[in-house]
Amino acid sequence: MDYVKVLKDIISIDTSVPPGLNYGKVIDYLQPLFEGADFEAQKIYIPEEYAEGREGRVNLICRRREPQKPRLIFYGHIDVVPAEGWDAFCPRVADGKIYGRGAADMKGAIIALLLGLGKLKGKPLKYDTSVMITTDEEISQASQIRYLTQFLQPVAGGYIFSLDSSFGYVGIANLGVIHMDIKVNGKSVHSGLSHLGENAVEKANLLVTTLLNLKSKVAQRKSTIAVHPDTGLAKMESRLNINKIEGGLKVNIIPDQCLISVDRRLIPEENIEEAEKELMDTLASVKGVNWEVERIYRIPTVLPCQDPIVDELASTIKEVIGQSGKFGEMGSGDLPYIVTSEWGAKEFGLGVIRAECNIHGKDEFVYQKDIEDLAEIISRFLSPD
Repeated sequence: MDYVKVLKDIISIDTSVPPGLNYGKVIDYLQPLFEGADFEAQKIYIPEEYAEGREGRVNLICRRREPQKPRLIFYGHIDVVPAEGWDAFCPRVADGKIYGRGAADMKGAIIALLLGLGKLKGKPLKYDTSVMITTDEEISQASQIRYLTQFLQPVAGGYIFSLDSSFGYVGIANLGVIHMDIKVNGKSVHSGLSHLGENAVEKANLLVTTLLNLKSKVAQRKSTIAVHPDTGLAKMESRLNINKIEGGLKVNIIPDQCLISVDRRLIPEENIEEAEKELMDTLASVKGVNWEVERIYRIPTVLPCQDPIVDELASTIKEVIGQSGKFGEMGSGDLPYIVTSEWGAKEFGLGVIRAECNIHGKDEFVYQKDIEDLAEIISRFLSPD
């Protein structure tokens, strides 16, 4: 397989979410490639009620079943975040790097998986192996993952190998999440008669100031779980960021609404109910502001994965690239909580993401060598020998 061409081909299919178009095109491209690696591949259409009303959600389940062996499920997603200001869907290759939106997060890892499986074509596998290629990870996919459970059985007691992870070590923990949209209400009038109205943007600023005070406290909270030195951190850390503010219609109109979007990330030692209460108490402490929570999205924290299979993968990584380790990740997703709390499985990760790959940013790229090394790691990890 010419993996560079294949990766360029699927990068060039714009799967930005929102809106989440073209998923079927990527799945149709990938399905015969997995079948060529001796896997049975099944295209799964997600009903709208399991995709929060969204249409066109197409996933892929691949299987090479050996029921007498330990259960292993690879996880990946084909959606990417939107891109502006660069030719994100016109992939290019330069200096051993492949550039394009999704190159590292995480289409490159899916290609590495295909390469690794191809090395084992016609050979036995150490695990009863399945692959789930999903959609909407970048917004929310919990209901979709739950729908896919029926096609992945058995899941209890299994292992979930997430390819949506960093390169060079085993990811054993992730951050929990609270996303909260707070709507501040005011009263719109002509700007010259502002004394008759209530400025929702200025009122929102009072909430922002108080949230920033909480942010300084949250940022002091550190986990006992180490993160890779490339992140510039020593331990996993809590986060509180105000990432979006929307308000106002025109410069001469007092705004009657303002929306604040808060992104709270929790270390594994934190409790999501307590973190949510802390946010709500902080907002309630601001007097004279009419606000309400318009939307809230939660991913509870999960304890780090501790299992001999993690040590086995770490050892395989070291064999291939000369270094390894087990670290927490400063990212989040629906997968860990669902598979641990609902499936009774264990989740860990290894992908092709590096801190310098600039995922979610301009000129995202993946190292070709990392794709090749991940493929070799996967093939050794799956081989009974």
